[in-house]
Formats: sequence, C-alpha cells, structure tokens
Amino acid sequence: MAIWDVLRDKRLTIATAESCTGGLVSHLITNVPGSSDYYRGGVVAYANDVKEEILHVPRAIIEGEGAVSAACARAMAAGVRKLLQADIGIATTGIAGPTGGTPDKPVGLVYIALATKDNVYHERYIFHEDREGNKAGAADAALRMLRRYVSGARSSER
Repeated sequence: MAIWDVLRDKRLTIATAESCTGGLVSHLITNVPGSSDYYRGGVVAYANDVKEEILHVPRAIIEGEGAVSAACARAMAAGVRKLLQADIGIATTGIAGPTGGTPDKPVGLVYIALATKDNVYHERYIFHEDREGNKAGAADAALRMLRRYVSGARSSER
C-alpha cells in the first residue's frame, strides 16, 4: 500500500519544515493527486531567523549546536507540527553544497526529523552528490522515514 493511502486510511496529517531541501519534500508530497487529504502545508525556513521566529527553534540550539544539527531538525519538526496543527511534522536541515561545509559538518550532511505529539525521531545522513543530488537524496530519505513511521517501523537514530 502506498504511503499516501496509509496516511488517508489512518486519517493522519503531515506538515513539512525544510531548509536544505528548499521545498522539495513539499513538492514531492503535493505531486500526488489528493494530497490535500493529508498534507497541511510547509515552511521553507532557509534563514536562521525564520527557524527561530516561525518554527520556534530556540536560539540556543542554533548558536550552540548550529542550524545543521539533530537538535535543530528535531525542533523544526516539532515546531511545524504544532504551527500547522498536523499529526506529523517532518523537517530537513543540512548542507546541500557545493560550499558551506567544514571538517565537522561536510557538504552533504543532512539531519531529518519526524515529530509526533508523543515523540521526535531523527536520522543523520551524508550524501556525496552535487547540490541537486544532495537535495534529492535528503527529500527521498525524508519520505522513506515517513513511510517507515506510518507503516509501524520506528526510525532509528542514525
């Protein structure tokens, strides 16, 4: 059964908060006819002040751990879930490239988080593609994480 059918059958709604994917996750979700049955909307929070002011990511997370961190992804997912009153919030944050990487946070590093009212899960990836490939890989990983969650397989913390 397709992920979209499971969302519909379980009457679950989702919302997205995207940084490094720039709206690609939202695009993939809304490419499916009938997505308005389960998709509440999304926020592309590229700038840190948008993460703070719209998604309520604590400034201490951005200043301490950085916008590219598990803590930031988790706060983004929880923030968008609450903001858009969805059952599930999904967030992506990372370094798409080709610049912006450091030895500790290389180009291709992405954190993806999924928040529900009871839990927040996250995964860490490093993609080794060009900018478009890193964005596509992150968006695909976010949808795979959603699929695992709604099918009952809980995400591990990678």
